[in-house]
Amino acid sequence: MGILEAKGVTKGYGEGAAYHKVLDDVNLDVREGEFLAIVGYSGSGKSTLLSLLAGLAKPDAGTMSLAGAPIAGPGRDRGIVFQQYSLLPWLTVAGNIHLAVDEAYPDWSADKRREHVDRYIKLVNLSHARDRHPHQLSGGMKQRTAVARALALNPKILLLDEPFGALDALTRGSLQEELERIWQQDQKTVIMITNDVDEAILLADRIVPLTARGTLGAPIPVDLARPREHAALNHDPRFKKLRLEVTEGLLAVVGHKAEERGAVAALPAVRPDHERGKKVRSFFGLGPERFVKGSAT
Repeated sequence: MGILEAKGVTKGYGEGAAYHKVLDDVNLDVREGEFLAIVGYSGSGKSTLLSLLAGLAKPDAGTMSLAGAPIAGPGRDRGIVFQQYSLLPWLTVAGNIHLAVDEAYPDWSADKRREHVDRYIKLVNLSHARDRHPHQLSGGMKQRTAVARALALNPKILLLDEPFGALDALTRGSLQEELERIWQQDQKTVIMITNDVDEAILLADRIVPLTARGTLGAPIPVDLARPREHAALNHDPRFKKLRLEVTEGLLAVVGHKAEERGAVAALPAVRPDHERGKKVRSFFGLGPERFVKGSAT
């Protein structure tokens, strides 16, 4: 039995004929201390699944439990980091983290809460920016603040909702390595959703594909030694095999879904319009003939 379990979970939106099923018969078993990545395309229901795990939404059918107890709503045992940083602009780095710590531990002394905040600021390497406001931070620094705030609540599970999706490639790569370091040091159970297959392989112990039909595929173990580096992985045949396995699985599902819908890409009916083509070529000084949209011949 894992620390977190989902059995037969179904979730949709709307009512009656307008009901749209997003997740269908989802089963998940998360082991304590592992880094699990759920990979899927945009619109496949990844954020909906994370909202269910966080207790921000309730399933239409099925059960969800954490450490054997039903998930009835949000709780301090689950910390969540969103793609957008969700920092209060009038508070500093320390202030944003203090806000969560003060709420979670009101019985602690002021000194103990301050030491606790400073520990997590140091953990994400932001001691030099402790007193800066969000507008004075880079995107990566804002996201590290959000991670520190979530970890400072000492949750059993850290939920990551595409946390690096809004960052540039260089910052994203740096924070991926930073997240792996923090996870190994703090030993939290982590569930991350992402649409980046390489990111999942870089960080996760296991990868679970979320199909276009809203179901979870079989978990794929990632048996690569840690710490992992982008440059080294690109030359590792095991990395390439894992990437192919995850990608082919997702593509196969998309193809199957298209067949179910009878999707056919119809080409537009076009014919050459020589007179218009001459005018266009003359205006732009072009030689080759152009095809313009017209009626079918």
